[in-house]
Amino acid sequence: MSEEQGTGVPHIFGRQLKRLRTAAGMGRAELGSRTGYSESTIASFEQGRRIPSAEFIARADEVLGAHGVLLELVEEMERAQYPAFFRDAAKLEREAVEWHVYDTLVVNGLLQTEDYARAVFTMRRPLLDEEVVEQRVTARLARQSIFSRKPAPIISFVMEESILHRALGGWGVHRGQLEQILLIGRQRNVEIQVMPNGREEHAALGGPFTLIGTKEGRRIAYAEVHTYSRLFTDRRTVRELEEQYSLLRAQALTPRESLALVEKMLGDT
Repeated sequence: MSEEQGTGVPHIFGRQLKRLRTAAGMGRAELGSRTGYSESTIASFEQGRRIPSAEFIARADEVLGAHGVLLELVEEMERAQYPAFFRDAAKLEREAVEWHVYDTLVVNGLLQTEDYARAVFTMRRPLLDEEVVEQRVTARLARQSIFSRKPAPIISFVMEESILHRALGGWGVHRGQLEQILLIGRQRNVEIQVMPNGREEHAALGGPFTLIGTKEGRRIAYAEVHTYSRLFTDRRTVRELEEQYSLLRAQALTPRESLALVEKMLGDT
């Protein structure tokens, strides 16, 4: 799937927004003033080039007297924030009571700083438009509300040590990212572990994956390669990945040792 597949919903929303604004006899500047956005941002919303937040949609629905017409598109607009291949996983993430991740190449999106996320999206090939980059960054940062959700989900990460040595975006961005890992890793419901480069045993050479636990007790696995992804719900596959993750955690540094390593790296930068 292409990165931009599924952008029809933002365009449908934009046309509806423009139609309602015009019917209300309101210019873009006035709507922007009453919703807290610039005239140019309202134009981007109407042209389907930017995806508005749920807060903007609710405010615009009220200001324009839309009686819920715009609110009906909130869920679809939230899905459209993400690349098509990640949308199903994003929905599960918002509802998960457990979220366990193994990463091999970059810091996981839930742990990324704004600058690091922007560097990752800017480096993507083929190149993304600047507005798409900003849209992706905003959506990625919004996902981090999982850390403050009540009741708190149980979250863990195992990452390859090589990730911590890859200074994407430059050393200033790299330092900020290490500090972010420390900050989040100290939360009571989060455990972060590092798999050292020198380990002679490794249980997950098949690549990165995510394990998801739902409030209904379902166990789901998620994996992606390039712009393709798959959710696994069959018990055999999920159990195999759960076994790999359990072994990974035993082979990796403990959470305390992992944060100590990050602290040491910060001292060396």
